[in-house]
Amino acid sequence: MDKLYAFEVKRASEEDIPAIIKITKDAFLKYCEMAGLSYDIEALNETYDDVKHDIETKEVYVVFIDNEPIGAVRIELQDNNEAYLSRFAVKSSERNNGIGKTLMNVVDSVMRENGVKYLRLHTGSHVTPLIRFYYGRGFYIASVENSRGYPRAELIKDYTKNPQERFCK
Repeated sequence: MDKLYAFEVKRASEEDIPAIIKITKDAFLKYCEMAGLSYDIEALNETYDDVKHDIETKEVYVVFIDNEPIGAVRIELQDNNEAYLSRFAVKSSERNNGIGKTLMNVVDSVMRENGVKYLRLHTGSHVTPLIRFYYGRGFYIASVENSRGYPRAELIKDYTKNPQERFCK
């Protein structure tokens, strides 16, 4: 018989920091590999204090399967009814199990609860699996820039329109 899993998503606390660092490093090592980057990006060099600061100043969530942390995300709420999503990470051994979608559903709920109109993020523009994932969650590419030495797409999710309106004009 296949094993059944129980998902739980909770707001991060200081006790989650070591797991958040481990998950983030695992996910962003894979990101670097997929994007063809060197391994010198901010996400791989975070300290305990960096993550602690984010927990104190941002919305930070951790997803667990059977009490094991396997994903995390950070959202900075901004004054202009916008938000910025960063460090979206799912442990590489747990990908394609619906964890990312579960985490994004929580993000969507938090955005609506906080009256966010637009959620932004950046990802490698030629990392096809990530672009597909975000498209499937209602994001669109607004621009592409090279400020970090590789093409990064700015993606936006518009919460002011219902999902059908985004595609049927």
